[in-house]
Amino acid sequence: MKKIIIAVDGYSSGGKSTFAKAVAAKLGYIFIDTGAMYRAVTLYAMRRGIADEPAALVAALPDVHIDFRFNPRTGRSDVYLNGENVEAEIRRIDVSNRVSAVSSIPEVRAKLVAMQQEMGRAKGIVMDGRDIGTVVFPDAELKIFMTADPHVRAERRYKELIAKGEQVSMEEIEKNIRERDRQDETREVSPLRRAEDAVMLDNSRMTVEEQMDWIAGQLERFE
Repeated sequence: MKKIIIAVDGYSSGGKSTFAKAVAAKLGYIFIDTGAMYRAVTLYAMRRGIADEPAALVAALPDVHIDFRFNPRTGRSDVYLNGENVEAEIRRIDVSNRVSAVSSIPEVRAKLVAMQQEMGRAKGIVMDGRDIGTVVFPDAELKIFMTADPHVRAERRYKELIAKGEQVSMEEIEKNIRERDRQDETREVSPLRRAEDAVMLDNSRMTVEEQMDWIAGQLERFE
């Protein structure tokens, strides 16, 4: 099978990263979590006290450096912000509450899209996010749009955060998810939408194994 770009777009907490990681591992491809990149910028802004000051954040962007490094302990890549592993911090609920607003800043998106396009230049990647198939790689050979019921997504996210020891409520999580959906769909720059040639995957009632069976069928046309 020739190397291709697989773009995985969809709603927050919809299982995109879990799915994309599994597909990348199956194919021996590089996995790139673009949502983590926006979270890293958000964390940077929060630490600097400029999360609500777009002009100040834009001015500071040249000082923001993001890369992914393989973690042999977990078998996956962690996100580094200016040389610091921030994988755990960027998953906090306070970062989740601010990431949509930060990611809607045109200059932030322009910087990260350019980084993402460079990462995918050699192909052989699985990249997940909100605008991969529509903006970052509109010519990707395989585009997938993932969706799931908001309540199901909230349940998944709740279990994930509780397992990490965070004190959160289901109501808070579901409110956050529905608000992020609204912000992602209505932002002026690169709003979340399904590319016309993307295949839909509703995984509300699917296990990871069932999703892998589904992708195997989609990949047959590239063999």
